Amino acid sequence: MNSVQRFLHAAVAVLLTATLMACGTTAGSLPPAPVLAGVTDYSYVVGAGDSLNIQVARNPELSITVPVRPDGKLSTPLVEDLVVQGKTPIQIAREIEAKLAKYVRDPQVTVIVQTYVGPYSEQIRVIGEAAKPQALPFKQRMTLLDVMIAVGGLTDFAAGNRAIIQRTSEGNKQYSVRVQDLVKGGDISANVEMRPGDVLIIPQSYF
Repeated sequence: MNSVQRFLHAAVAVLLTATLMACGTTAGSLPPAPVLAGVTDYSYVVGAGDSLNIQVARNPELSITVPVRPDGKLSTPLVEDLVVQGKTPIQIAREIEAKLAKYVRDPQVTVIVQTYVGPYSEQIRVIGEAAKPQALPFKQRMTLLDVMIAVGGLTDFAAGNRAIIQRTSEGNKQYSVRVQDLVKGGDISANVEMRPGDVLIIPQSYF
């Protein structure tokens, strides 16, 4: 490891330690994350960067595949600057129908999400000693194992069994998770279901 990598690892370790100290908790003092989070009625909401396929029945000239802009809006033929971020595809379809009704008789619109990013508030964020820390779009019944596969597992410096999930949907309540047992030991009982907006914090080992 070169000096730059050592500095970055040390900086992340200090940041994570400060975060945990500020919360007044350690992984050992936290309750374990629920195995089943119970997100059974989740509906995907659109975010900036998503790509939407918009089909207008009997009007192929109005059908289009378009990205959601960074401002959370999109434009289609006859519909300009429609705010779609934070809305479900069904809600977007009904709004487009309402706007097209000025020009088209009885418009019928279908909206299909082709590229998923999702709103920032619902993305799963992984920080610390993951091989590829990143933000991931949330998917229904997404588990800790799914997340760890997406980020390439743990680094050699990870204290995986001291990892923490910070659950924004519960006012930033924190739970302990046994990532090391799950990823390195194959203990499937350590797998838990994720929720929209979860932050997975993987600290560095002290040794």
